[in-house]
This record gives sequence, C-alpha cells and structure tokens, in this order.
Amino acid sequence: MMDQARSAFSNLFGGEPLSYSRFSLTRQVDGDNSRVEMKLAADEEEIDNNMRGNRAHTAKRKRLNGLICCGTIALIIFFLIGFLIGYLGYCKRVEPKTECQKTESPEIETEEEVEEKLPEVSPQLFWSDLKAMLSKKLNTIEFTNTIRQLNENSYVPREAGSQKDTNLAFYIEDKFRKLQFSKAWHNEHFVKIQVKGSDPNSVTLMNVKDGAGFLVEYPQGYVAYSKATTVTGKLVHANFGTKEDFEALSTPVNGSVVLVRAGKITFAEKVANAESLNAIGVLIYMDSTKFPVVNADLPVFGHAHLGTGDPYTPGFPSFNHTQFPPSQSSGLPNIPVQTISRTAAEKLFENMEGDCPSSWKTDALCKLVTTQNRNVKLVVNNVLKEIRILNTFGVIKGFEEPGHYIIVGAQRDAGVLELQNPVWEQPFYWNLPRHSLIWSFKAGLNPEEALSLPAGVLVTSELWGYLSSLHIKAFTYINLDKAVLGTSNFKVSASPLLYSLIEKTMQDVKHPVTGLSLYRDSNWMNKVEKFSLDDAALPFLAYSGIPAVSFSFCGDLDYPYLGTTQDTYEVLNQEVPQLNKMARAAAEVAGQLIIKLTHNAELNLNYEMYNEKMLSFVRDMNQFKTDVKEMGLSLQWLYSARGDFYRATSKLTTDYKNSDTTDRLVMREINDRIMRVEYNLLSPYVSPKDAPFRHIFWGSGSHTLPALLEHIKLRRKDRNAFNETLFRNQLALATWTIQEAANAISAPAGGPRQWLNLYLPGGPRASAPGGQLQTIPDYNSTHPQKEKRENKILKAYLKNNDRKFPLPGERNRLTIPGSTESPKPKEAHTKTQNAKG
Repeated sequence: MMDQARSAFSNLFGGEPLSYSRFSLTRQVDGDNSRVEMKLAADEEEIDNNMRGNRAHTAKRKRLNGLICCGTIALIIFFLIGFLIGYLGYCKRVEPKTECQKTESPEIETEEEVEEKLPEVSPQLFWSDLKAMLSKKLNTIEFTNTIRQLNENSYVPREAGSQKDTNLAFYIEDKFRKLQFSKAWHNEHFVKIQVKGSDPNSVTLMNVKDGAGFLVEYPQGYVAYSKATTVTGKLVHANFGTKEDFEALSTPVNGSVVLVRAGKITFAEKVANAESLNAIGVLIYMDSTKFPVVNADLPVFGHAHLGTGDPYTPGFPSFNHTQFPPSQSSGLPNIPVQTISRTAAEKLFENMEGDCPSSWKTDALCKLVTTQNRNVKLVVNNVLKEIRILNTFGVIKGFEEPGHYIIVGAQRDAGVLELQNPVWEQPFYWNLPRHSLIWSFKAGLNPEEALSLPAGVLVTSELWGYLSSLHIKAFTYINLDKAVLGTSNFKVSASPLLYSLIEKTMQDVKHPVTGLSLYRDSNWMNKVEKFSLDDAALPFLAYSGIPAVSFSFCGDLDYPYLGTTQDTYEVLNQEVPQLNKMARAAAEVAGQLIIKLTHNAELNLNYEMYNEKMLSFVRDMNQFKTDVKEMGLSLQWLYSARGDFYRATSKLTTDYKNSDTTDRLVMREINDRIMRVEYNLLSPYVSPKDAPFRHIFWGSGSHTLPALLEHIKLRRKDRNAFNETLFRNQLALATWTIQEAANAISAPAGGPRQWLNLYLPGGPRASAPGGQLQTIPDYNSTHPQKEKRENKILKAYLKNNDRKFPLPGERNRLTIPGSTESPKPKEAHTKTQNAKG
C-alpha cells in the first residue's frame, strides 16, 4: 500500500518512483535532540556529494511544480472574473439596468432578440447625400410667402424702436423656438440715431450780388450723422466723389459745396474725401443713368459715419444699462451732408456751367460748377434721438464641438431684409455633426429710418461686447444682406480663407434661370470685390478677425431702390420676376457653405491663400526697393517675415496630414490653429477704439499693407508730402504683425495661446544652448518630464555663461509656451505661469 501511494504521488509531479529502505535515528552533536532521517535506497549507492546535489535538485523541481499549479489556478480565477465583467457589461448594453439586477433566473435570449435590442446607428451621410437632401428640402419651400407675410400691416411700417419693430423681433424669436432651435433669445441695444428735426432741411440757390434766394427743395430724405449747421458756397460737381475723381478736377473744392452722384462708394467715404480737401458741405443725388428710377422725386436715405457701430459709444457695446463715457467716433463728419432728388439736381444744373466729361457716362444735363453770380445754401437741422433696438438670435448646436459657431446674419434695415433669412419656414439644418450654427436677425426699420443706422451697428455692438473671446468661438460669418437683388450676376466678397470653399459651392449650385453652374470664370479669385464699408460682414473680418463672406445675385446695374421708400416687396417682385427661384438659389449657396464647414473633422478654411496675398504685396513693394534703400532701410525684414508665415502654414498643413482625423483632441488643436490665422492678421499696434478695422489686408488706416504701399508711391509723386518717419513705422509694424502671425500659427494650439516665460540672468550671452532661444511643447502641469526639461535648460544656460549669479541690472528672457504675461524685472530669476515648475 505504501509503495502504491508513493508511486501515484511521484507520477502526479512527473517524477520517477522512489523507494525508501530504512529509517535511522541519530543523535545531534549537542546531544539535546534526535531527528528521524528518511533515506532513499538509490541514494545509498552514491557518494555524499552526489547525494546532496540530488536532494537540492529534487527540492527545486518540487517548488517549480507548485508554482505551475498556483499559476493555473490563478488563470482560471482571472478568466472567471473577466467572463463575469464582460457579461455584466453586455447585459447593461443590451438590457435595461433593472433587468440586469433581477435575482430571478434569467431566460436565455436568442441572437435575434439581442440584435433587436442594440441601439440603432444611423448610416454615415456623405457629401453627395447631404447635397441631395438639401436640394430636395429647398424645393418644397415657397420663399415668397415668408417675404410677403413679413411685409403685412402687422409689421409695416416699423420705425426704429416702435411697437411694430418690437413685434417683428419677438415674432422671429418665437419662430426660432417653433423650429426647435437649441436656444433662442434677444439682446437689447440702446443707440443714438439722427432724425429730421422740427425745422426742415433745405437747399437754396443764392444770388451773390443781392443775396436773394431761390428755394430748390425741402428734401424728404436725409443723411444720418451729418453735422447740423448752415453753409453757403459755390457748387462743384465731383462725379462719384472718389479720391481719383477729386484728383481729376480742374476746379478746387476748398470752401465749396460738393455735388456727387450716389453709387460706387459709400456716402461716408464721399463725405470724408470732400472734407479732406476742405469742402464745406456735400449734396448727393441719384442720376438716371446709374439709377434708372422713374420717379425723379424719390427721396434717398443714408448715413455719413465713416466707421461701424454706434458712433456715440465707440469701442463700447451699447447694451442695456451700460454707462458710456462722453465720447464720439472720429469717423463722424464735421460738415453738413444732404441727399436731394434727381429733380432738385436738374434745377441746380440749370444754374451751372461746364459740361461733365464723357468718361463719367452720366446724364446729358450734368454740369461742373455754378456760375459766378450763383452760390448754394445748405441747411441741415437733424437732431439726435435715443432708441431701443432688438437683436434676435437662434442657435442650433453641434454634437462634437458645440462651442464653435458659424454665424449667419441678416442685418439690413430696409424692406428687402425679410428676404435675407429665407429658411425660417423649414429647419433643414438640424443635427449639425460638429460645430454650431447661429442665426442672427435684426428687427428692421421702415424706409424713412432705413439707413439712419450704419450697417452693422448691432453687429459691432455684439463684437465690442465679446471682443476678447468671439474669435475663439466663431470661425465663419455668412452675411445674407442683399442676397437677391437681380438675376444676371453672382458677386462675392470674402476672406481668402473661404475662397476654395466658395469655388466648390459655385461648382455645385446651378443658376436658377440659366441652369448653368455659378462657376464660370477660373480667374474669379482675382475679381473678388473688396468689402464695402456698409457691409455687415466687414466688422467680423476686419474688427474681430473672423473669416466672413457676403454674396449677392444682382443685375448689371445697381439695384436702384436701396435706401429709398420704394424698397418694398412689391417693387422687388417686379424687378426680380423669378424671386422665389433666386431666393432658393441663395439659400442653397448658404446651406452648402454651412454644411461643408460643419460636416468634416477639419475646418474647411484654406489658410494657405494668404501666402499668395503676401507674395503679391512683396512683389509690389519690390518695385520701390531703390526708394527704401535710399532711406537706409531694407526689405529683407519683410522677406523674412513672409517666409516664416509661409513655413508656418506649410507646417500646419503637414501636421494635419500626419494627424489622426478620428482623434477629437488632435483635430481640435488643428482647428484652433486654423481659427487663429485670420485673427493674427489684426494689427496689435493700433487701438480698436481709434482704428476698429485693424486687419492689415482688409482694414482701414495707416497700419494696413495697402496704406503702406500707397505711402511709398507718394514718395515718387510728391516727395514733399511723403512722411519718412511714418513710413518707417508702417514698415516696421507691418513686418512685425506678419512675423507674430507666423509665430502664432506654428505654435501648439488648444484655445487661447499661453506662454511660459522663463527669465534667465545674464548679459548678451544669456541664451539657451547654442545661443538660440528655444521653444518647447507646453506640457500639462502634471507632465513628469516638465520640471526636468526646465531644469535642463536652466543648467545649460548657467553652464554656457560660466557663472551662477547675474550681474546687477542684467536680465534676459527665454520664451517657452505656457503663459501670457511677462513677470516684472524685480521678480526672481525663474518664474512659471499657469504651470508648475
């Protein structure tokens, strides 16, 4: 029995059967105790050394066998635990939680039953599918019904601040809610506008000899923000009132009243050009050649503010209960301005002499200057009035990036306004896959108040209210003002970042009348019209650094009724017989732009287009390389900055191509860097209050690249008028703006950029290893390598400078991504902000 047990035990652990021969009882050396020793029979035949070796080998093999046994048991336990975890997870996914927690014995479900309980996953929609869905939805909408409804007596006429004006705003807000927008609300703005005073404005012909007067007209229209005063002087015709028109005049306008035609540039620009040449007043009329309006007595309205926003709260949002300083915009004119009818202009021509040049292509009755014994007296009695206007918003939130927005706005004040938001009837933009969409609507005014506010007053008030953060959240503004004014042409004004997207859209959209693609000219990018000063998209682009686009279906001539009392639905329907089709095409253009911008992981903004813009500017500056050299300057700085900008955009493209587009965090960083391209082209060297349009390409002021180019051209035309000190500042600040834009684009993204400033002691030699300032990634505060990296740079610096302590007054800065502010000189040698180190 003993041998059988021994044999079975040995076989279990893979050993050979052993036999036991005898027991021996021996006394220990100390004689205290005895021990029983069991010897194997096989061991008796070996010497003592071999016996000890075999005994050790047998013990080691037993330990190994024991570990194998324990490991096997552990694996079985882990398998059971994993099986239970997987089962519970599967149970939670397939069945309600309460079912998984029941204690009764569950019934075994078949595979078909499990599949029925899995959540449904909608199939991925490709661009062709989305385009077809959009077109199908638009075909079911009758746009003219919405336009007609908003022109009913309940909302017309709607003077600014009136009850009908408020009713319309609340109607739109309620419409947004019924369309199941994620959120709808309105903001109140209190603005000052000019209206006609109790005493009428007037234009009178005066006899120089006896002072007798002959009334020409009491104009029904007026120009808001004109100076209220009376002036008298000779009348000089200056065509459209552009700078080129004034330069071509043979008669000086100093001390004269200027007569100009409407069109080509804004009223404010005409007035500013005349005032710069010391004119004392401006009269504006619509000639029959450019504006073939049957009614010659039709009054015209407009404004003369050379800027944006409420001119009496410059740089401040005109929100409710905000206290404003006693200031006004520098863009307000200091001379009176008045619009007159065509009939009044013809009466003035009867007392003028000198035929207008044929190149003007205007009416045959046009004359250049009043006769020697005739002057014109202009009286403007406009008064200021404070009103409340509502700005209504509706938001459709995206799923993945709900904090990033496309803004679609209709800011115009006249009757065509209702056309500009043609998609209120059907919410075909539901469930945006990535980013969010904001519809912006400003309650409109009646024609008499139509342009008493500069376009974009409320837009700019919103921008001023969120100046420091709006460019982080909004990445595109689509302006729908004047979207349909005709059928012949399709015009676009846009940021270069949107050129590629616009081209794809034009290729996809058919003209509703001809059936041909809107894309007809491969050179269309070079023919893109510059944003006019009264375009509501301009503040977004040039003030806040947000890519913006305005587009319009129009005729060969300007729409003649904008800013008049005949800017109504009935007149528009007569001028554009295919109004419903044209409105549908405008909605399709806007819809495709929105979907393409929100559907893909990467923002569909072609930031490399600015490389071409900068290269074109450098080519133009090269023509004046000799002039620059004569001043002891060099364009090499500008070349270097442009090259860095090119490399920064190329690096951004490379980073995108090497990125995992399915990784949300990675794509968010890429998109944040793309969104910063436009914003970083705003000059940081001018005040938003004094020069709100800070964009170096699309802004206005001496800080812009076009102004720099015009100034160097002036050196060749009139060296006495050239200001070398101003030019040096312009060149330096423009170069640094481009360089800073390149640095910002190439830096890691992730919201607003922050920089970690590591201040190191030392003189001219104080720098990172190799004599170069180093830039390292912005680690998270818990990153284990961050402190080591900073210490390594600090030690390398101290080693290279051969000393441990700074000399008095010596300090140098090593810039590393991580903080926005610079420590004061009196602070310690090293300081980290927004990070641990």
